[in-house]
Amino acid sequence: MAYAKAINKQRKRTGKLFKEATKAECISCQDGITPSFYSDGGITKINIKAPEKQYPQICFDYIHQNPVKAGFVKTDVDWEFSSARDYFGGRKGTLVDFDMAKKYLDF
Repeated sequence: MAYAKAINKQRKRTGKLFKEATKAECISCQDGITPSFYSDGGITKINIKAPEKQYPQICFDYIHQNPVKAGFVKTDVDWEFSSARDYFGGRKGTLVDFDMAKKYLDF
C-alpha cells in the first residue's frame, strides 16, 4: 500500500497502479467444475485419478492449446513457436526433454 501511495504522490495521481483485472483461469477445471481436494495425513491431494486430468498434463495441454484458443492456428502443431511439433514428431528439436515428459505426462 505504501508503494502505491508513493508512486501516486510522485506522479500526482490517485487510484490503483494496476487497473486492469487479471485474466486468471482455472486450468484444472473440467467443464467449469473445480476438482475436489481432500486432506490425507496433513497433505492436500486432488480427487482425480485419470492421468489426462493430472496437473502436469493439464498445464502441458493448456500451454500448447493457447495459439489454438486465440485463433492463430487450427491445431497446436501448426504453431511455429510451439514445442508441440517436437513432442508429436513434426520437428527434430533439441530443446524438449522427452524423458521428463514421459515421466510426468500421459505421453
